[in-house]
Amino acid sequence: MIEMDARDRDLVNLLQSEVPLSSTPYALIGQMLDMSEKEVIKRTERLKREGVVRRISGSFIPKALGYQSCLVAAKVDEDNVERSAAMINLHPGVTQNYLRNHDFNLWFTISIPSSSRLGLERTVEILGEEAQCRAVRLLPTLKLLKSLSTDVTDGGSGDSGDDAEGETPALSPQEIEFVRLLQRDLPLQPRPFDTLAASAGTSGDDLLQAARTFQKRHQMRKLAAAVDTRKPSFSATTMGVWVVPADKTDEFGELMGEFPAVSHCYLRPVYPDWPYNIFTTVHGRSVDECDAVLADISQKSGYTERSALYPTRELKRIRLSFFSPEIEVWEQSHSSTESASAVS
Repeated sequence: MIEMDARDRDLVNLLQSEVPLSSTPYALIGQMLDMSEKEVIKRTERLKREGVVRRISGSFIPKALGYQSCLVAAKVDEDNVERSAAMINLHPGVTQNYLRNHDFNLWFTISIPSSSRLGLERTVEILGEEAQCRAVRLLPTLKLLKSLSTDVTDGGSGDSGDDAEGETPALSPQEIEFVRLLQRDLPLQPRPFDTLAASAGTSGDDLLQAARTFQKRHQMRKLAAAVDTRKPSFSATTMGVWVVPADKTDEFGELMGEFPAVSHCYLRPVYPDWPYNIFTTVHGRSVDECDAVLADISQKSGYTERSALYPTRELKRIRLSFFSPEIEVWEQSHSSTESASAVS
C-alpha cells in the first residue's frame, strides 16, 4: 500500500488538474501549496517511483490533430486468438485490444494520421486479412451522448477522442515537432520546458507558446499528470450495447445522466450482423453490480434488446504516440499488399 500524506494528495490533485504553462511550473505549484520548488520536485519524483504519477505530459485530442480514430469489432476463431491479436497489435496505431465474451470477440481501437496513404478503412481491412478474421466491423463514434472524463482509456469502449468538432488548421512541420516534444514526460527540473526544447534545438519560450496555441485551438486539452486512479472497490467494467430506435437515441443519452455508473455513452453504426447502435460503459464493484445497472437502465428506458460485453483479457493497451514514424514504416511494409490488390 502506497503511503501518501495530505501534502502528497494535494500535490497529486494539482498535478493531474493542470500543470501551469510557465517556464517554472514547479515553482508556481509550490506557491499554490505552500511548498518550495525543491519539495515539489522531490515529492513528485517519489510519487513517480511509487507508480502514483505515471507521467506529466500534454493531453492531445486525436481528431483535432487530423487523426481518424475508430473502435473495431472482429470475429476470430478461438484457437487463433493469440495469432490474430498479435498481428493486429503490430500496428502502432492500435492502442487498445480486448478479448470479450461475444461472437465478435476481438475489440480494438485504432488511430491513424491524415498523412496515411492507406486510410482507415483499408488499414483495418488489411489487419483483418492478416489476422484471419471471419468478420470485421468498423464502429466509429457517430455521436458522443455522455462522457464523465476526457480520458480515452475507458476499458476499450471508446475510440480515442472522436469528440472534437469543427475544422482545425493543418500543423506545420515545426508544430508537429512541438507535439512530439509535449508528449514526452516533463522533466523534473526547475525549467523543464527549456530542457525539452533543447533536445530539439529550439527554445523553451517557443515550446510554451506552441502549447498555449494548441490549447487555444482545442488541440491540446491540458498539460497534466497521468495518475494511477485504479480503485480495487470498482473492479468490473462492461460494455453494455443496446438496440434503440434512431429517433430515440438522444433521449436515451439524456437518461444516462441519471446513472453515475455509466461513464460513457456513444451512438455507433449498425450492420446486418450487429444491430446494437448505443454503447454504454458501465463500472461496478462486480459483474453482478454491472448487470444490475444494465437491468435498471432497461427497466427505466423500456429497451430490452441488449447485450453485456465483458473484457475477458487485455491484449494491448498503450498511449497513442502522435506523429510517430512507426505508422509510416508499417504502411511501407504493406505497400506490396496494396500493389497486389491493384494488380488483381
